[in-house]
Amino acid sequence: MTVTIALFTRDLRVHDNPVLTAAHREGDAVVPLFVVDDAIVGERGSANRARFLAAALAELDGELRSANGHLVVRHGDVVDAVDAVATEVDAESVHIAADVSWYSRKREEALRERLARRDIRLHAHPGTITAVDPSELAPATGRDHFAVFTPYYRRWLEVPLRRPLPKPTGLEVPRVQSDPLPGFADQADACSPQLAVGGETSARKEVRRWLSGRIAGYATDSDALDADATSHLSAYLHFGCLSTTEIVAKTDVTTPGGEAFVRQLAWREFHHQVLAARPQAGWRDYRPARISWRDDPESVEAWRAGRTGYPVVDAGMRQLRAEGWMPGRARLIAASFLTKTLQVDWRIGARHFLRWLVDGDIANNQMNWQWMAGTGNDTRPNRVLNPLRQAERHDPDGEYARRWVPELAHLEGVDVHRPWRFGVSQDVYPAPIVECKGM
Repeated sequence: MTVTIALFTRDLRVHDNPVLTAAHREGDAVVPLFVVDDAIVGERGSANRARFLAAALAELDGELRSANGHLVVRHGDVVDAVDAVATEVDAESVHIAADVSWYSRKREEALRERLARRDIRLHAHPGTITAVDPSELAPATGRDHFAVFTPYYRRWLEVPLRRPLPKPTGLEVPRVQSDPLPGFADQADACSPQLAVGGETSARKEVRRWLSGRIAGYATDSDALDADATSHLSAYLHFGCLSTTEIVAKTDVTTPGGEAFVRQLAWREFHHQVLAARPQAGWRDYRPARISWRDDPESVEAWRAGRTGYPVVDAGMRQLRAEGWMPGRARLIAASFLTKTLQVDWRIGARHFLRWLVDGDIANNQMNWQWMAGTGNDTRPNRVLNPLRQAERHDPDGEYARRWVPELAHLEGVDVHRPWRFGVSQDVYPAPIVECKGM
């Protein structure tokens, strides 16, 4: 009997999963395996993502059981765990999703080397985490990646996408020991209290709701902080509970909302192809910084706590702590305030976001931070988002600010964005920690 292993990483789904499909097609029996990687979910990891992961694994196990299989779980070093399982079941091959971060590429190299010693093949499947293989697109200039989004997007649209794969049926899993599904109960106190529920089953319900209604307003309202007009699918995409390929196939791109949404999905893949070509950009400047970063721990702590004195900034930072998520416009405002207004190194902000964001991954988090800091691939590296102008433009009635900064709920309309003008005591809400134009 031919046995294969489908090693789940950031593809926690059974629908449109090239890894699971290929392993099931090749083997008489398949081991659907997830390794709880100590290097990722250990002490340095995010409690929010660990909790979301626990729910996602439970739902993945449920989906596999509906196909007559189940999830096999191991803990520890990924290479050691896969090697052990492959030995136990006498596996002939291992299938894994191709990924772009420095760590995932080193993991793939180490797996390939270890398995080769046992004459076991490792198949890395592109187009699993992204719709388009990051290595498939390259500019005519001969560079190894697109540094500007618009020409990348034009080429991205030209790539014919594969047809979404059906959910496998009739899985046969060989007898193999499995650890219990993780719950990460010891990290519960460190989680955001309003965290979303992870998993493919939940994700597919969310995407149906999104595509059947709210997407219609995305083109005009996605930056409106008080409208809550974004998809809230980013965490499901990060963990691979949803397939980008399947979402694009289901989206009506002839509508303004559908086209704008797919364009945003392409932005996600743009950052993946940048990181694939420049993996060191996860922690090093893509381009040299044009300013000298300031050491200002007090201001950084005020920013983290949502106590900068600028309600639109503080609202986003408080939402981040409460939900493990914040809308894209709020992320840009918070990042600009830290890097451009306070002139603090983007890596400090990126680490804080990765601590709390349930959708936090290296490609999108780090490259978006670098874009805003002026060290990334922004064609206007000196851009500054004035928090007061941003508030007036994207929260004109102050609803977002009042929702997350309730001590200012008595201030009506746009007044909430300048509480210092209306006699608000600093015992209630702090004065601005820095001056901005328009105060």
